[in-house]
Amino acid sequence: MAPLRFSANVSWLFPELLGFPARLRAAGSSGFEAAEIAWPYAEPPEVLARAAQAAGLQLVLINTPPGDREKGEMGLGAVPGRQAAFREGLEQAVLYAKALGCPRIHLMAGRVPQGADRTAVRGEMETVFLENLRHAAGVLARENLVGLLEPINTRITDPQYFLDSPQQAAAVLQKVGRPNLQLQMDIFHWQIMDGNLTRNIQEFLPIVGHVQVAQVPGRGDPGSPGELNFSYLFQLLEDEGYKGFVGCEYQPQGDTVEGLSWLRSYWDRQGHPQAGQ
Repeated sequence: MAPLRFSANVSWLFPELLGFPARLRAAGSSGFEAAEIAWPYAEPPEVLARAAQAAGLQLVLINTPPGDREKGEMGLGAVPGRQAAFREGLEQAVLYAKALGCPRIHLMAGRVPQGADRTAVRGEMETVFLENLRHAAGVLARENLVGLLEPINTRITDPQYFLDSPQQAAAVLQKVGRPNLQLQMDIFHWQIMDGNLTRNIQEFLPIVGHVQVAQVPGRGDPGSPGELNFSYLFQLLEDEGYKGFVGCEYQPQGDTVEGLSWLRSYWDRQGHPQAGQ
């Protein structure tokens, strides 16, 4: 059983530092070997690539652009009437991924349109999503990239998000049927929507391309108080043979580095060279 590999989500971690280059440096200094950025598009890709290389980091995940945030958009993949904008954003994401050497792109599904009834528009939104995903799979395959679908919980975080359970996401992936599209498992969202984590992890891990973690309900670090036993969950991922990255997408409580004691403890148990830092 290989130890897990962790990725610093610098859109969340090191909020005390301004700019992604500074956060990438901090991630490298803290012992991380990989990083992920939700939306890197405010910085030139060359600047981020240099910063990651200088920090000794591999960039492993970015998201497609969210769309018009001022109008409440949070991704466009399943949004009717926004197909052209989704494809334009996909091209931008591919450009960044290639420049950053980043192999995975989260293809954000987006929200149910304001004022619409989820049940009434579900069929239309799924049709749009399938169409966009088939297009994306072809674009990504040409560049040897993987697209990810992430369910986001609609109980707490984003009540209007279209894709909200691993079962829904897996059904969509099955309908698209493209090997370079996979599932993104954020344990925070899965616990809130469905619980039953052991069985869900065992069932869906074969199609998972990336994992993210945060404690429930406060979305703090895995060592903070909450519902989840991360020692058990990390062991489960190891036992099930997970080989991808585990993204640290949580809200630090205070100083980020001090809040990494849970990760240093994990590294210490594994004999990781950064354990004593």
